[in-house]
Amino acid sequence: MSIAHFIKDKVIKNSTVLEVYTKPFSTYRKSFKKGDILTQFGQIERKAYFLISGITESSIEKDGELKIIDFVFPSQFICSYTSFLLQTPSEIQTKAITDCEVEYFLKEDLEKAYQESIIANQFGRYVTEQFFITKLKRENDFLTKSSKEMYLDLIKKRPEILKKIPVNKIAKYLGIHPESLSRIRAEIIS
Repeated sequence: MSIAHFIKDKVIKNSTVLEVYTKPFSTYRKSFKKGDILTQFGQIERKAYFLISGITESSIEKDGELKIIDFVFPSQFICSYTSFLLQTPSEIQTKAITDCEVEYFLKEDLEKAYQESIIANQFGRYVTEQFFITKLKRENDFLTKSSKEMYLDLIKKRPEILKKIPVNKIAKYLGIHPESLSRIRAEIIS
């Protein structure tokens, strides 16, 4: 899927806008190798990426340790969202954990498109709402669910993570040690 297809499938299909659809901003393609950094800590995010193939992880650093806050799979957007919106240094790092192909657009192109296109505005609102909902659900899970409940939810909602991500990274994503995750997995199996 490309950004143009995403806009047609997610934004325009629910729109009452009668304007003829053309992509409201320029996009570019780029490949990343496994281990490449898309966004570094402290970098000002000027690009928003749409993952065409591969998997990325986003992490924060606390007490010298990386904590994984998200995995991104094809047909999802990736960027240091706060940095992108506010043009401040990124507090997260995004890294390719497999070879990846992305399509991306520039912040300044999106801002220009907002001035000229209803579709661009609807696109921006849709992506922002989805990002916000995802983050609220994750925050709620951390505050209200046990590690075991979060792991069971992960199996149910995002089974591709279990097939494609090493156990130690899944543990970091859940905010637990790999040994704790091993115990949870053993409980579930027995």
